[in-house]
Amino acid sequence: MTTLTGRFFEQAARYGNKTCFAYRDVSGWHEISWSDAARQVQSAMAGLRAAGIQPGDRVILLAENCPEWAVFDLAVMGVGALVVPAYVTHTLNDLSHIFNLVSPKALIASSEELTTRAVNSAEKNSSLTLVWSRENEDVSAASIQNRTLKSWSDLLDNTVTEPVEPHPAESTDTCCLILTSGTSGLSKAAMLSHKSIGANVDAAVKILNRFNFGENDRFLSFLPLAHAYEHTAGLHMPISMGSEIWFCESTDKLQQYLPEVSPTVATAVPRLYDLLYGRINGQLKNASAFKQWMFNQTLRLGKKRIAKQPLSLPETLLDSLLDKLVRKKVRARFGGRIRYFISGGAALNPVVGEFFTALGVGIIQGYGQTEASPLISVNSPDWVKLDSVGRTFEGVDIKLADDGELLVRGDLIMNGYWEDPKTTTETIIDGWLHTGDLATIDSDQFIRIIGRKKDLIVTSGGENIAPSKIESMLSSEPEIEQAVVFGDGKPWLGAVLIPASETVDASNRNDILNAAVQRINQELNQSERVRKFIVQETICSTDNGLLTPTQKVKRHAVLARNEADIAALYSK
Repeated sequence: MTTLTGRFFEQAARYGNKTCFAYRDVSGWHEISWSDAARQVQSAMAGLRAAGIQPGDRVILLAENCPEWAVFDLAVMGVGALVVPAYVTHTLNDLSHIFNLVSPKALIASSEELTTRAVNSAEKNSSLTLVWSRENEDVSAASIQNRTLKSWSDLLDNTVTEPVEPHPAESTDTCCLILTSGTSGLSKAAMLSHKSIGANVDAAVKILNRFNFGENDRFLSFLPLAHAYEHTAGLHMPISMGSEIWFCESTDKLQQYLPEVSPTVATAVPRLYDLLYGRINGQLKNASAFKQWMFNQTLRLGKKRIAKQPLSLPETLLDSLLDKLVRKKVRARFGGRIRYFISGGAALNPVVGEFFTALGVGIIQGYGQTEASPLISVNSPDWVKLDSVGRTFEGVDIKLADDGELLVRGDLIMNGYWEDPKTTTETIIDGWLHTGDLATIDSDQFIRIIGRKKDLIVTSGGENIAPSKIESMLSSEPEIEQAVVFGDGKPWLGAVLIPASETVDASNRNDILNAAVQRINQELNQSERVRKFIVQETICSTDNGLLTPTQKVKRHAVLARNEADIAALYSK
């Protein structure tokens, strides 16, 4: 198998003047052809080599989603160095940990603020000698602390007269260090290879090609490219498909960009669907009785079709009418041309998945982990079980350990954790990746994720309860923004609830939240029900350290923050 950079050059030679990347500035959208993108990658490779970047050097990439992000990613890999993507939301402490972990030689950052923050975090790190900033004149000489400062243009605007050959890497060579989410502590750096990412891409593309996905599709990349999921499924997969990639630099711009771009495919994490689900249901409460009736009929008939139940003639006619009156408007929210959202990063609440599917917004749910590059399984469009994360890709083996932990084996597995052989040997045993996720596998080989093994709650009555399912159900209620369930070693479950913005100032807030909890309790068995809750006023965010950059709540941090109130709840 060729390297990821070599694969890109092959596609660029094939597609030439077709659109490869697109970005927006104040004057509107601008498209970049495959040929021009290839010239930029060649230029950046020449610039990196001229600056002294050698095979094996680590280069931190700290920027919003944009064409240059993709160009630098491909160029760093192309010279045999290791890309270390970082999140623009990383704090000073986060970045300090990353610098100490990977000892980078260079930093590529997109703004004065990010450049200064990153360099300040590396104050005591002697390995960092080169800094490229988008607008280097805005960065003060003092802030880079005597390191060599250059502009992005020094990489992108080289006059390349001869082809720049990629470093002759082996497919098994590590090409990037992707940081784990760090939900329960400091993040680790997973060593992903050309082969592991390529195996992911090839298996996924093989499935998508069966449904005519390919060079005519347009991806909207809005999840951070530092996320293993977006890096593979939102960048390298569409490159291998010959698809266009239109970049959204911030999720704040998503509502504006969707109708402008009209994508056919986008990757997203379940949190997005949970938010939209809550928002739509909240808006529905204020709609007229007739609109509510139409919406509920659309859901009812859509669910019948999902269950493959026949529609009567009147139902068929009504369903066709509702497709124009309701589903078309829902699809318009996503640009009008969306074929599928590809959901990953965590398990999707089946209720939410059924909701959007019934409304005509296709969701292909998959499952993965950074350590697996990251895709492990997916629901194929022609065989979907909405309560599952699908079946494994071709060439991937799975089995369950005696305690129900999902084990995975195949070319997709990482080379290990950077500078952490002990954790590597504890995570990969005899070639099997121990995912840390508890799961079931049905007779059709569909996987259902129960929850994280380390998060499992064991009540004083001996009940084993995975909190993630309950938390997802709670946070999908329009009144609740986020939820963390607790009760390990206790007789019953409680929850920390972070109310939605419209609920925060309500005079009867606790009554509103209690009603939402009771609605969810009706769908749970006795041992899973939340008996009491406390309210956290502050929303979990990356700024306060309660949310990872991949939008996962740091359960242990939230529980530690509310430790005294939780203890008081059980003493009453």
